[in-house]
Amino acid sequence: MHLTSSAVDWYVARAGGVVAYVLLSAAVVIGLTMSGRRTLKRWPRFAVEDIHRFAGLLTGAFIVLHVAAIAIDSYLPFSLTSLLVPLVSSYRPLWVALGIVAAELLLALAIANRLRNRRLSHKAWRRTHYLNFAVWAAATLHGLGSGTDRSRPWLLAIEGVATALVIGLTVWRVLRVRQPALTVPKAAPVLSAFAGVAVTAALALGPLAFKPKPWNAATFTDSLSGQVLRDTAVTRGIVSLAGNGTGSQRVLVRADLLIAPRKLLSTVFQLEYLPSGLLCLGHITQVHSYGFEAACQLPSGESRFVHAEWTPSQQSSFEGGTLSVHS
Repeated sequence: MHLTSSAVDWYVARAGGVVAYVLLSAAVVIGLTMSGRRTLKRWPRFAVEDIHRFAGLLTGAFIVLHVAAIAIDSYLPFSLTSLLVPLVSSYRPLWVALGIVAAELLLALAIANRLRNRRLSHKAWRRTHYLNFAVWAAATLHGLGSGTDRSRPWLLAIEGVATALVIGLTVWRVLRVRQPALTVPKAAPVLSAFAGVAVTAALALGPLAFKPKPWNAATFTDSLSGQVLRDTAVTRGIVSLAGNGTGSQRVLVRADLLIAPRKLLSTVFQLEYLPSGLLCLGHITQVHSYGFEAACQLPSGESRFVHAEWTPSQQSSFEGGTLSVHS
Protein backbone atom coordinates (compact mmCIF):
# COMPACT_ATOMS: atom_id res chain seq x y z
CA MET A 1 0.00 0.00 0.00
CA HIS A 2 1.33 3.43 -0.92
CA LEU A 3 1.20 5.72 2.11
CA THR A 4 3.20 8.78 1.16
CA SER A 5 4.76 10.71 -1.70
CA SER A 6 7.40 12.41 0.45
CA ALA A 7 10.81 12.84 -1.13
CA VAL A 8 12.34 11.54 2.12
CA ASP A 9 11.03 8.03 1.41
CA TRP A 10 12.57 8.11 -2.04
CA TYR A 11 15.94 9.12 -0.60
CA VAL A 12 15.69 6.37 2.02
CA ALA A 13 14.94 3.78 -0.68
CA ARG A 14 17.95 4.84 -2.74
CA ALA A 15 20.30 5.06 0.24
CA GLY A 16 19.14 1.71 1.60
CA GLY A 17 19.83 -0.01 -1.72
CA VAL A 18 23.30 1.50 -2.09
CA VAL A 19 24.35 0.68 1.48
CA ALA A 20 23.03 -2.88 1.10
CA TYR A 21 25.11 -3.31 -2.07
CA VAL A 22 28.28 -1.98 -0.38
CA LEU A 23 27.78 -4.34 2.58
CA LEU A 24 27.05 -7.29 0.29
CA SER A 25 30.21 -6.62 -1.73
CA ALA A 26 32.23 -6.33 1.50
CA ALA A 27 30.84 -9.66 2.74
CA VAL A 28 31.75 -11.38 -0.55
CA VAL A 29 35.27 -9.91 -0.52
CA ILE A 30 35.83 -11.01 3.10
CA GLY A 31 34.50 -14.48 2.24
CA LEU A 32 36.89 -14.78 -0.69
CA THR A 33 39.77 -13.70 1.52
CA MET A 34 38.95 -16.33 4.13
CA SER A 35 38.39 -19.08 1.54
CA GLY A 36 41.89 -18.47 0.20
CA ARG A 37 43.34 -19.23 3.65
CA ARG A 38 44.80 -15.75 3.74
CA THR A 39 45.41 -14.08 7.07
CA LEU A 40 45.24 -10.41 7.90
CA LYS A 41 47.77 -8.75 10.14
CA ARG A 42 46.38 -7.90 13.60
CA TRP A 43 43.07 -9.61 12.72
CA PRO A 44 42.57 -13.20 13.98
CA ARG A 45 40.46 -15.44 11.76
CA PHE A 46 37.54 -15.65 14.19
CA ALA A 47 37.26 -11.84 14.18
CA VAL A 48 37.18 -11.78 10.37
CA GLU A 49 34.47 -14.47 10.40
CA ASP A 50 32.40 -12.39 12.82
CA ILE A 51 32.72 -9.34 10.57
CA HIS A 52 31.73 -11.47 7.55
CA ARG A 53 28.64 -12.74 9.35
CA PHE A 54 27.68 -9.31 10.68
CA ALA A 55 28.06 -7.75 7.21
CA GLY A 56 25.59 -10.33 5.90
CA LEU A 57 23.07 -9.49 8.63
CA LEU A 58 23.40 -5.77 7.96
CA THR A 59 22.93 -6.38 4.24
CA GLY A 60 19.60 -8.05 4.95
CA ALA A 61 18.52 -5.19 7.23
CA PHE A 62 19.22 -2.53 4.61
CA ILE A 63 17.47 -4.58 1.91
CA VAL A 64 14.37 -4.62 4.11
CA LEU A 65 14.68 -0.84 4.52
CA HIS A 66 15.11 -0.43 0.74
CA VAL A 67 12.02 -2.51 -0.09
CA ALA A 68 9.87 -1.00 2.68
CA ALA A 69 10.61 2.56 1.55
CA ILE A 70 9.69 1.67 -2.03
CA ALA A 71 6.48 -0.01 -0.88
CA ILE A 72 5.12 3.04 0.98
CA ASP A 73 6.12 5.69 -1.59
CA SER A 74 3.18 6.59 -3.86
CA TYR A 75 5.48 7.99 -6.54
CA LEU A 76 6.92 4.56 -7.34
CA PRO A 77 4.81 2.18 -9.48
CA PHE A 78 5.21 -0.89 -7.25
CA SER A 79 2.55 -3.02 -5.64
CA LEU A 80 3.29 -5.66 -2.99
CA THR A 81 3.13 -8.36 -5.68
CA SER A 82 5.58 -6.56 -7.95
CA LEU A 83 8.01 -6.26 -5.02
CA LEU A 84 7.93 -10.00 -4.32
CA VAL A 85 7.38 -11.71 -7.67
CA PRO A 86 10.02 -11.33 -10.43
CA LEU A 87 8.98 -9.91 -13.84
CA VAL A 88 5.64 -8.58 -12.54
CA SER A 89 6.74 -4.96 -12.22
CA SER A 90 5.86 -2.61 -15.09
CA TYR A 91 8.99 -0.55 -14.38
CA ARG A 92 12.13 -2.08 -16.00
CA PRO A 93 10.86 -5.61 -15.22
CA LEU A 94 14.08 -7.53 -15.98
CA TRP A 95 16.34 -5.35 -13.84
CA VAL A 96 13.87 -5.13 -10.97
CA ALA A 97 13.45 -8.93 -11.16
CA LEU A 98 17.19 -9.36 -10.68
CA GLY A 99 16.98 -7.35 -7.46
CA ILE A 100 14.07 -9.48 -6.23
CA VAL A 101 15.93 -12.69 -7.07
CA ALA A 102 19.05 -11.43 -5.28
CA ALA A 103 17.05 -10.60 -2.13
CA GLU A 104 15.23 -13.93 -2.11
CA LEU A 105 18.43 -15.92 -2.69
CA LEU A 106 20.03 -14.03 0.19
CA LEU A 107 17.09 -15.02 2.39
CA ALA A 108 17.59 -18.66 1.35
CA LEU A 109 21.27 -18.41 2.26
CA ALA A 110 20.38 -16.97 5.65
CA ILE A 111 18.11 -19.97 6.30
CA ALA A 112 20.88 -22.34 5.16
CA ASN A 113 23.29 -20.69 7.60
CA ARG A 114 20.82 -21.22 10.44
CA LEU A 115 20.63 -24.93 9.54
CA ARG A 116 24.41 -25.32 9.38
CA ASN A 117 25.73 -28.07 11.68
CA ARG A 118 22.14 -29.08 12.45
CA ARG A 119 20.44 -30.43 9.33
CA LEU A 120 22.96 -29.51 6.63
CA SER A 121 26.31 -31.16 6.24
CA HIS A 122 29.36 -28.95 5.83
CA LYS A 123 29.69 -30.07 2.21
CA ALA A 124 26.06 -29.18 1.39
CA TRP A 125 26.37 -25.85 3.19
CA ARG A 126 29.57 -25.01 1.31
CA ARG A 127 27.92 -25.71 -2.06
CA THR A 128 24.92 -23.60 -1.06
CA HIS A 129 27.28 -20.83 -0.02
CA TYR A 130 28.40 -20.41 -3.63
CA LEU A 131 25.02 -18.79 -4.27
CA ASN A 132 26.59 -15.66 -2.78
CA PHE A 133 28.20 -15.06 -6.16
CA ALA A 134 24.79 -15.24 -7.88
CA VAL A 135 23.37 -12.84 -5.28
CA TRP A 136 26.19 -10.36 -5.81
CA ALA A 137 26.02 -10.60 -9.63
CA ALA A 138 22.23 -10.14 -9.65
CA ALA A 139 22.50 -7.19 -7.25
CA THR A 140 25.17 -5.56 -9.42
CA LEU A 141 23.05 -5.89 -12.57
CA HIS A 142 20.01 -4.65 -10.62
CA GLY A 143 21.92 -1.53 -9.62
CA LEU A 144 23.17 -0.97 -13.18
CA GLY A 145 19.77 -1.42 -14.78
CA SER A 146 17.32 0.24 -12.39
CA GLY A 147 17.22 3.31 -10.22
CA THR A 148 17.75 6.98 -10.93
CA ASP A 149 21.35 7.03 -9.68
CA ARG A 150 22.69 4.31 -11.95
CA SER A 151 24.66 6.72 -14.17
CA ARG A 152 25.97 8.92 -11.35
CA PRO A 153 29.80 9.01 -11.09
CA TRP A 154 29.81 8.18 -7.37
CA LEU A 155 27.64 5.07 -7.84
CA LEU A 156 29.69 3.97 -10.85
CA ALA A 157 32.81 4.32 -8.70
CA ILE A 158 31.27 2.14 -5.96
CA GLU A 159 30.20 -0.55 -8.44
CA GLY A 160 33.54 -0.35 -10.27
CA VAL A 161 35.56 -0.90 -7.08
CA ALA A 162 33.24 -3.72 -5.97
CA THR A 163 33.45 -5.40 -9.38
CA ALA A 164 37.24 -5.12 -9.49
CA LEU A 165 37.66 -6.62 -6.01
CA VAL A 166 35.16 -9.46 -6.40
CA ILE A 167 36.25 -10.53 -9.90
CA GLY A 168 39.95 -10.12 -9.16
CA LEU A 169 39.78 -12.15 -5.94
CA THR A 170 37.55 -14.78 -7.58
CA VAL A 171 40.05 -15.34 -10.39
CA TRP A 172 42.90 -15.44 -7.88
CA ARG A 173 40.98 -17.99 -5.80
CA VAL A 174 40.19 -20.23 -8.80
CA LEU A 175 43.81 -20.21 -9.96
CA ARG A 176 44.99 -20.90 -6.43
CA VAL A 177 42.75 -23.97 -6.18
CA ARG A 178 43.77 -25.36 -9.57
CA GLN A 179 47.47 -24.68 -9.09
CA PRO A 180 48.05 -24.90 -5.32
CA ALA A 181 51.76 -25.62 -5.65
CA LEU A 182 52.47 -22.73 -8.01
CA THR A 183 52.62 -19.03 -7.44
CA VAL A 184 49.51 -17.39 -8.86
CA PRO A 185 50.49 -14.80 -11.48
CA LYS A 186 49.35 -11.34 -10.44
CA ALA A 187 48.54 -10.33 -14.02
CA ALA A 188 45.51 -12.66 -14.36
CA PRO A 189 43.47 -11.30 -11.40
CA VAL A 190 44.42 -7.71 -12.26
CA LEU A 191 43.46 -8.06 -15.92
CA SER A 192 40.20 -9.78 -14.93
CA ALA A 193 39.42 -6.94 -12.52
CA PHE A 194 40.02 -4.32 -15.22
CA ALA A 195 37.85 -6.28 -17.67
CA GLY A 196 35.00 -6.38 -15.15
CA VAL A 197 35.25 -2.65 -14.54
CA ALA A 198 35.30 -1.97 -18.29
CA VAL A 199 32.15 -4.04 -18.87
CA THR A 200 30.41 -2.35 -15.91
CA ALA A 201 31.26 1.13 -17.20
CA ALA A 202 30.23 0.25 -20.76
CA LEU A 203 26.81 -0.97 -19.61
CA ALA A 204 26.22 1.93 -17.22
CA LEU A 205 27.21 4.62 -19.71
CA GLY A 206 25.77 2.89 -22.78
CA PRO A 207 22.53 0.89 -23.08
CA LEU A 208 21.68 1.15 -19.37
CA ALA A 209 22.39 4.87 -18.99
CA PHE A 210 19.78 6.76 -16.99
CA LYS A 211 17.72 9.19 -19.05
CA PRO A 212 15.90 11.34 -16.48
CA LYS A 213 12.40 12.66 -16.96
CA PRO A 214 11.76 16.38 -16.51
CA TRP A 215 11.94 17.47 -12.87
CA ASN A 216 9.02 19.76 -12.03
CA ALA A 217 8.44 20.31 -15.76
CA ALA A 218 7.00 23.66 -16.80
CA THR A 219 5.17 22.14 -19.78
CA PHE A 220 3.77 18.61 -20.07
CA THR A 221 0.65 16.62 -20.97
CA ASP A 222 -0.29 13.53 -18.96
CA SER A 223 -3.16 11.12 -18.53
CA LEU A 224 -5.50 12.00 -15.66
CA SER A 225 -7.52 9.75 -13.38
CA GLY A 226 -9.38 10.72 -10.26
CA GLN A 227 -12.62 11.20 -8.41
CA VAL A 228 -15.28 13.94 -8.31
CA LEU A 229 -17.26 14.37 -5.10
CA ARG A 230 -20.37 16.53 -4.69
CA ASP A 231 -21.94 17.76 -1.46
CA THR A 232 -24.87 20.01 -2.36
CA ALA A 233 -27.40 21.77 -0.15
CA VAL A 234 -30.33 24.10 -0.90
CA THR A 235 -28.34 27.31 -1.19
CA ARG A 236 -24.73 26.21 -1.46
CA GLY A 237 -22.68 23.16 -2.38
CA ILE A 238 -19.12 21.92 -2.67
CA VAL A 239 -17.67 20.09 -5.67
CA SER A 240 -14.21 18.58 -5.19
CA LEU A 241 -11.92 16.80 -7.62
CA ALA A 242 -8.87 14.78 -6.58
CA GLY A 243 -6.79 13.50 -9.48
CA ASN A 244 -3.51 11.81 -10.29
CA GLY A 245 -1.54 12.72 -13.42
CA THR A 246 0.75 9.94 -14.65
CA GLY A 247 3.29 10.08 -17.45
CA SER A 248 6.42 12.11 -18.04
CA GLN A 249 5.71 14.20 -14.90
CA ARG A 250 3.84 12.70 -11.96
CA VAL A 251 1.51 15.17 -10.23
CA LEU A 252 -1.38 15.25 -7.79
CA VAL A 253 -4.26 17.62 -8.56
CA ARG A 254 -7.01 18.92 -6.29
CA ALA A 255 -9.75 21.40 -7.14
CA ASP A 256 -12.45 22.60 -4.71
CA LEU A 257 -15.40 24.70 -5.85
CA LEU A 258 -17.93 26.45 -3.62
CA ILE A 259 -21.07 26.90 -5.69
CA ALA A 260 -24.49 28.50 -5.41
CA PRO A 261 -27.42 28.04 -7.82
CA ARG A 262 -26.14 29.26 -11.20
CA LYS A 263 -23.15 30.95 -9.56
CA LEU A 264 -19.55 30.06 -8.66
CA LEU A 265 -18.69 31.57 -5.26
CA SER A 266 -15.09 30.54 -4.65
CA THR A 267 -12.44 28.11 -5.87
CA VAL A 268 -9.15 26.64 -4.63
CA PHE A 269 -6.70 24.74 -6.84
CA GLN A 270 -3.57 22.79 -5.94
CA LEU A 271 -1.00 21.06 -8.16
CA GLU A 272 1.67 18.98 -6.37
CA TYR A 273 4.73 17.74 -8.23
CA LEU A 274 6.06 14.29 -7.34
CA PRO A 275 8.39 13.24 -5.87
CA SER A 276 9.67 16.70 -4.94
CA GLY A 277 6.46 17.80 -3.17
CA LEU A 278 6.61 21.25 -4.84
CA LEU A 279 3.21 22.94 -4.59
CA CYS A 280 1.55 25.23 -7.11
CA LEU A 281 -1.43 27.02 -5.51
CA GLY A 282 -4.14 29.01 -7.26
CA HIS A 283 -7.74 29.08 -8.45
CA ILE A 284 -10.07 27.69 -11.10
CA THR A 285 -10.49 30.24 -13.88
CA GLN A 286 -13.11 28.48 -16.00
CA VAL A 287 -15.38 25.47 -15.54
CA HIS A 288 -16.62 23.15 -18.31
CA SER A 289 -19.10 20.31 -18.15
CA TYR A 290 -16.32 17.75 -17.69
CA GLY A 291 -13.20 19.82 -17.23
CA PHE A 292 -11.75 23.08 -16.07
CA GLU A 293 -9.04 25.69 -16.57
CA ALA A 294 -6.86 26.77 -13.64
CA ALA A 295 -3.97 29.08 -12.89
CA CYS A 296 -1.52 28.62 -10.02
CA GLN A 297 1.74 30.03 -8.74
CA LEU A 298 4.87 28.33 -7.42
CA PRO A 299 6.74 29.58 -4.33
CA SER A 300 9.33 31.06 -6.71
CA GLY A 301 6.65 33.24 -8.29
CA GLU A 302 6.47 31.29 -11.57
CA SER A 303 2.98 30.72 -12.97
CA ARG A 304 1.45 27.52 -14.33
CA PHE A 305 -1.73 27.29 -16.42
CA VAL A 306 -3.66 24.05 -16.31
CA HIS A 307 -6.27 22.46 -18.56
CA ALA A 308 -8.05 19.29 -17.39
CA GLU A 309 -10.80 17.27 -19.03
CA TRP A 310 -12.21 13.78 -18.61
CA THR A 311 -14.87 11.44 -19.92
CA PRO A 312 -18.23 11.49 -18.09
CA SER A 313 -19.01 8.46 -15.94
CA GLN A 314 -21.98 7.28 -13.94
CA GLN A 315 -19.67 6.77 -10.96
CA SER A 316 -17.73 9.47 -9.16
CA SER A 317 -14.33 8.08 -10.25
CA PHE A 318 -12.98 8.49 -13.78
CA GLU A 319 -10.03 7.38 -15.91
CA GLY A 320 -8.69 8.30 -19.32
CA GLY A 321 -8.72 12.04 -18.74
CA THR A 322 -6.11 14.52 -19.93
CA LEU A 323 -4.08 17.03 -17.93
CA SER A 324 -2.09 19.73 -19.73
CA VAL A 325 0.21 22.21 -17.96
CA HIS A 326 2.16 25.09 -19.47
CA SER A 327 3.99 28.12 -18.14
